[in-house]
Amino acid sequence: MVFVNDDGLTQAVQEAGAVELLLIRHGESEGNVAATEARLAGAEVIDVPARDADVNLSDTGRDQAKALGTALARIAEEFRPDAVFSSPYARALQTAEIAVETAGWRAKVRTDERLRDRELGILDRLTRRGVEARYPEEAERREWLGKLYYRPPGGESWADVALRLRSVLDELNNLGTGHRVMLVCHDAVILLFRYVLEGMTEREILDLAASTSVLNASLTRYVRPSGEGPWTLESFNVADHLAEQGVTVTEHAGDSSVHPK
Repeated sequence: MVFVNDDGLTQAVQEAGAVELLLIRHGESEGNVAATEARLAGAEVIDVPARDADVNLSDTGRDQAKALGTALARIAEEFRPDAVFSSPYARALQTAEIAVETAGWRAKVRTDERLRDRELGILDRLTRRGVEARYPEEAERREWLGKLYYRPPGGESWADVALRLRSVLDELNNLGTGHRVMLVCHDAVILLFRYVLEGMTEREILDLAASTSVLNASLTRYVRPSGEGPWTLESFNVADHLAEQGVTVTEHAGDSSVHPK
């Protein structure tokens, strides 16, 4: 059993450790582009060039990663993250490496598979239309259970992803107090970090997911100056650094039908 306080925060979230978390969604990927094109075309299958873990950034995504690095370079040295972790998926790792190199940081980018995107199992590469056509029973089950608890065969639910993120936070506390940490990951992962760090209810996280798209190469920042206790959301889904550098801001949203019906 996991014990929580009155705010719904677990011990792993409250214990002493890092003082700042900088969460970054990867830049636009070839998969993002393919998924949007498939949805607009009414296709059942997303025409991606590789398995999910190996899908690269698009040209726009690389420009976004460089613009992100330029923005990160403005952070004073004493406030820069001293630990940088990335999802091992190519689009996230490329974003992290390009950004850190552009920023001129000495931090080494390390990967952690717990930051990977949600696994979709048999629904991988299918649009919503494709799921409804090929697996109608799964489409019905997904609508009945809602996004947080629905687990496709061979895949993960959002609750499964949240479980691995709790483990990540527990290990970040073991780094010791005072650390600033940057995590480069995926849109659903960032939303679920909010779910965990803020002790959200199912309704709250699904309302957020239905109304908000995490922008490519956007910044989300949490702070707790004492290094322990609850985290404070300082900023969410900020992509001003892209627009001010003349780089395209892209919004590739997931399925907005997330509530149980």
